Amino acid sequence: MAAEVEQKPSWKDRIQGCYARMRQAGSFGPAHSYQTYSCQTHSLGDSKMFRKLFFYGGLTLLGTGLLFGRDGFSYLRTAGHHIRKTVKHEVPLDFQIERARQMADTLIPDLHHSLHVIAEQQVEIEALTERIASREGELAKQKAVIMAMNRDLSQNGKSTFQYASHTYSAHDVQKDLERRFKRFQTAEEDLKRERQILQARESALSANREKLEGLMTAKGELDVQIAQLEARLKAVEAAESVSHLAIDNSQLSQVKKLIAELNKDLDIKQKMLDGEGEFVDLIDPRRIAC
Repeated sequence: MAAEVEQKPSWKDRIQGCYARMRQAGSFGPAHSYQTYSCQTHSLGDSKMFRKLFFYGGLTLLGTGLLFGRDGFSYLRTAGHHIRKTVKHEVPLDFQIERARQMADTLIPDLHHSLHVIAEQQVEIEALTERIASREGELAKQKAVIMAMNRDLSQNGKSTFQYASHTYSAHDVQKDLERRFKRFQTAEEDLKRERQILQARESALSANREKLEGLMTAKGELDVQIAQLEARLKAVEAAESVSHLAIDNSQLSQVKKLIAELNKDLDIKQKMLDGEGEFVDLIDPRRIAC
């Protein structure tokens, strides 16, 4: 009796059987089973890719360590620096100059911001200066009133005082004078603080102006240096074109030399033809009678 060969199911048959068992168990539906399989397939693919990356990365580090020992990282760092330097040298000079110009142009937003801050500070300082001047005038008037009332109270034997068609006792005037003096002191302290604020803002404005001048000077110097670089680059390119023209001139001289040699050869041939022609028109001596 022949032995029966057991046929192994394919992976599709295994997957279909797995899905059938899962559907019978009621755990997943057909759509969910397909999505689960797809997610698992992608997860397996990603994990395999990361494993390969880690494997080859570790193999590279291991090989570097085995070849160079403790100096392996130094070799890798030197190689990276050499690659960056080589790539940098391959960049055209006009591209580098344009890059420098764009880097210098990054100062323009700072210049605009400084101009805006300075303009804003100037407006605030002007408004604060006007407010201080107005308050100084008011304090001067209050001080004059306080001094007048104090002189009135200093008169001996006077018990009543008349202000603006109203009569006040000495006690009322004394109380009013005390209140006015306290308000005057408070207003004077406020005015002192505002003067300090004005001084601080003026100092900040001066510092920002210096910063703006420094930025403008730096921007101007950078523009000049970039223009000088462009001029030097054009001079170098002109010198290179002159060297190429010198090569063309050497080739031109070779062509001229060849033409001169050809003219010489033609002159020689022409002379030979002229020499032979001197004997063509003569009578054949054999026909002359003896």
